[in-house]
Amino acid sequence: MSKKRTAHIISHTHWDREWYLPYEKHHMLLIQLMDTLLHTLERDPEFKSFYLDGQTIILEDYLQVRPEKKEQLEAFIREGRIHIGPWYILQDAFLTSSEANLRNLLIGHQDAARYGTITKVGYFPDTFGNMGQAPQILRQAGIDNAMFGRGVKPTGFNNTVSDSDYESSFSELLWEGPDGSRVVGILFANWYCNGMEVPTDEKEAKEYWERKLADAEKYASTGELLFMNGCDHQPIQQDLSEAIRTAQKLFPDTDFVHSNVTDYLQAVNRSVDRELSVVKGELRSQRTDGWSTLVNTASARIYLKQMNQQGQALLEKVAEPLASFAHLLGKEYPHHLFTYAWKTLMQNHPHDSICGCSVDEVHREMLARFDKSRHVTETIVDDSKRVIAEAVDTSVFARMGAEARPLVVFNMTGWDRTGVVTVELDAERLYFRDGFPLDEMSSRMQAFDVSGRTLVDAEGRAVPFTMQDLGLQFGYDLPDDKFRQPYMCRRVSLTFEAQNVPALGVASYAWLKLAQPASSPAADAASLLNGERVMENGLLRVEIAEDGSLTVTDKQTGRTFRDLGVYENTGDIGNEYMYKQPNGETTLTTKGLQADIRVVEDTPYRATVEIVHEWSVPASGDAVFEQEKRELVYFPHRKGQRVKDMVPLTIRTQVSLSRSGRGVELQASFNNQAKDHRLRALFPTDVETAVHRADSIFEIATRDNEPAAEWENPSNAQHQQAFVDVSGAGAGLTVANLGLQEYEVLRDGRNTIAVTLLRSVSELGDWGLFPTPEAQCLGEQTVRLEIIPHSGDGSASGAFAEAYLFQVPWTVSQTGVHGGSIASGYAPYRWEGDALAFSSMKVSEASGDLMLRWFNMEAAGTELGLHSARGAESVYKSNVLEEAGPLVSEGPSLTLPVGPYEIVTLGIKHK
Repeated sequence: MSKKRTAHIISHTHWDREWYLPYEKHHMLLIQLMDTLLHTLERDPEFKSFYLDGQTIILEDYLQVRPEKKEQLEAFIREGRIHIGPWYILQDAFLTSSEANLRNLLIGHQDAARYGTITKVGYFPDTFGNMGQAPQILRQAGIDNAMFGRGVKPTGFNNTVSDSDYESSFSELLWEGPDGSRVVGILFANWYCNGMEVPTDEKEAKEYWERKLADAEKYASTGELLFMNGCDHQPIQQDLSEAIRTAQKLFPDTDFVHSNVTDYLQAVNRSVDRELSVVKGELRSQRTDGWSTLVNTASARIYLKQMNQQGQALLEKVAEPLASFAHLLGKEYPHHLFTYAWKTLMQNHPHDSICGCSVDEVHREMLARFDKSRHVTETIVDDSKRVIAEAVDTSVFARMGAEARPLVVFNMTGWDRTGVVTVELDAERLYFRDGFPLDEMSSRMQAFDVSGRTLVDAEGRAVPFTMQDLGLQFGYDLPDDKFRQPYMCRRVSLTFEAQNVPALGVASYAWLKLAQPASSPAADAASLLNGERVMENGLLRVEIAEDGSLTVTDKQTGRTFRDLGVYENTGDIGNEYMYKQPNGETTLTTKGLQADIRVVEDTPYRATVEIVHEWSVPASGDAVFEQEKRELVYFPHRKGQRVKDMVPLTIRTQVSLSRSGRGVELQASFNNQAKDHRLRALFPTDVETAVHRADSIFEIATRDNEPAAEWENPSNAQHQQAFVDVSGAGAGLTVANLGLQEYEVLRDGRNTIAVTLLRSVSELGDWGLFPTPEAQCLGEQTVRLEIIPHSGDGSASGAFAEAYLFQVPWTVSQTGVHGGSIASGYAPYRWEGDALAFSSMKVSEASGDLMLRWFNMEAAGTELGLHSARGAESVYKSNVLEEAGPLVSEGPSLTLPVGPYEIVTLGIKHK
């Protein structure tokens, strides 16, 4: 008689690199685990295989301490007894950028391939919600499945039809992305530890398996039952072979197999004989009570998210395209440096790291990693921009005047760009090698005249600017062929508006003494101010009320948005994972609070008004709250309040409007001395709509303003990447951010966008009491936002593009007067396409080809046009792993259809 069912027992460990212990303490446990694993595989041939949690960094971490084990480790991998990949680390999908998610997959594949094997499974065991574009990304990577633990509500086999996009009748399902891509999904309905610690004693084993088999069959659509033999930092079960023999003896109608993820997935695919539920898009536990979604990790230790945003933007939006541009000019592309920078950054991307939900020691170490990755990236940027700047023909400036100090502005975004830039220039230098006494060098530099100069563009037009004399400065060069070259210099800082710098291109300027008057100015010299409380350009009017709130009028639509930028403060008696406001607490706001308002910048290119709120908030949570923490009271049930004592919270907000600005920029700074609280900025939209959109991973996700009926949590906070948008007929408001990844659209009758600026908490949360005093985030904080009104269509109006531009810093380089192969205004490629967002430009390590990527923000198909300034080139369609696909063009221009929500990558053969 054939077996009725198969119990697939998969040995694994879920390895959080750092969490409730600092990294090195977890690291030592990993060494012990891996030593035990190799020993077990060596001595027990019946211990068939082990899955290394889908992340190749485990191999690096182990071999760092045990390099002598590499040969043995590699042998077991090649034999198929240790399964590795496909990721480098198990990231938090929503708190890492689109490109970071792809680098994680690409580098994981590269590392695994060195061992001769890649486990092709979309493994997301404990990701805090799953991104909607995962099915498309996985499909492009040749992966037709996903295994995950969160985001879908299992209903059990008695429910033959699930009643929403976020429920499944079975643990097996179909997961569909917004573009229509589908993968077979395996939900860990009984979690990824449902087969841990299998007994060898017959009595214990009988009770264990009766319960476990029934639990699995409750959700399984086939007789292929999954049992994950391991858990968080779970040691190897060394007697598993004996335990399996015991189980087989007790349950002869079941085939107990020491399996692996690949064999299990193949068995499921062979056995499915009924219709599976289809779940669609983002999986964020929408059909739950809302108390345990872990979404508030988006606001735990916001300083980490800000540093991550800076590091990601510098790598993917500045360094990679700059290095690609320099590569087109003949410079070697530094693949090894990029891999090192990305790996160092991604070591901060696991869900317990970037989420800010670990002990304090973990997050202290993250700061050093952020700095290390940034230092490598800045080196790549400096080397690349120097090569490009030296290729720009600046000889024209020698004919315009004397003592020309040329500079090159780089726009490495995917859109033509106008904006305010600041650059430090060395007006004059004296090198130590020239033999001048130090006092003479200093006096000559201090005496150098920096007055009477003009900033001009490459057409000779005067550009309004402001100069700050930075005085005497020390500097040095590090030549490739000589010892370091120190110098003294006279340095100045110039600020001006760079206009219409082409996408992925350059523009040149020079600061010089004019030989004759310049042609008409490149920008109007009028002020943007109308008194101290009104700023206005051709697109926007900004009025500042006595309480510091803003009224912004979109001149193109006539729509006015009121009460923008009010601050809100509440208590928070939750933890690093979840926010909880004290019951019955009155929310505090700055609405009606008199503010000090003054102009701090009035130039032809930008106006800035400073708003100062002298505010007070409760000092901390009370004694009841402290007792509840010690007693491990589940956070939704806590009764604690905030104390009556107040501490100052002075918020200094700078509101800026540039001459060509499409949005109003806000920078808020404050010294946080309060504990156990949350601070948000409020942006009422007064737009009637039941949904809103938020920037996510290769997707502008549409989300409901009102949660599902099961939702009990008063808060409905969500994740965002670059922005959130509320739009209706004829008007919309986009609020962009830098590293502020938590927002909520309030159910207040005004569809107010609330962006979290700070959340101060005192404990990790989860399974015990782990104090985290540094999660209170005491001290100086600075946040940045941009308010972008538009016509109601964020992509067609350009509001979404403006929000993406806000993420990317300008790059500027001083250079000399010289000839060159490219002119000001040059860009190697130009593109167009309605609803397309540019994502990346880099060079493939495998092929050496240039890779360009976009994604379609909308549900309708569109076309991508690409034009090369370099002449005819071979262009093919690639995938997220940079593998060559069909040829699409061999000319200088191409037009390519792009499907709804499609992620499209083009490879260009470098000539």
